[in-house]
Amino acid sequence: MNIGIYLYDNAEVLDFAGPFEVFSTASRMSADQPFNAFLVSENDGPVRARGGFTVLPSYYFANHPQVDVLIVVGGVHDQEMTKSEVLSWISEQAAQASLVASVCTGIFLLAAAGVVSDQKVTTHWEDVSDLRRCFPSLQVCEETRWVDSGAIVSSGGISASIDMSLYLVARLHSIQLATRTARQMEFDWVMPSS
Repeated sequence: MNIGIYLYDNAEVLDFAGPFEVFSTASRMSADQPFNAFLVSENDGPVRARGGFTVLPSYYFANHPQVDVLIVVGGVHDQEMTKSEVLSWISEQAAQASLVASVCTGIFLLAAAGVVSDQKVTTHWEDVSDLRRCFPSLQVCEETRWVDSGAIVSSGGISASIDMSLYLVARLHSIQLATRTARQMEFDWVMPSS
């Protein structure tokens, strides 16, 4: 299963590094290696994330493999919301993916691209009021690490990306693999009861 993680200049580092670590560790912990996680950017070349952290994504819009699970990360997202090419790409990938997830303010990009409209979602606590103001039809949940709305899963900010990604491993593969992955990462995580 291809896990495509979209990042951009001024993306929050743990927003993309957290999910990448979870899915790559899960594959190492499983004989069937169920996940292929990779970073995708708009253009070829390095991306300068928050704090000056520079990363070279494996793919860009013109050359990436099929995306089965799309993860859109947060950060300083305002400029990304003005890019028609970015919003079109997100919309196209979301239509083809079996699952779409966002971390932190990545939900703003999903909403701007028309991927979410009235679903239950969440974001970083600091951005809740702004999300409600910009997209009043969304049902914005507070005080939660992630929200599962079926084909859309959204998480709070930064470290919540790890909680959500472990949940996605459980949902897409098994609770056993998610638990082993959390232990391997020395991350305190418990699958919540429904």
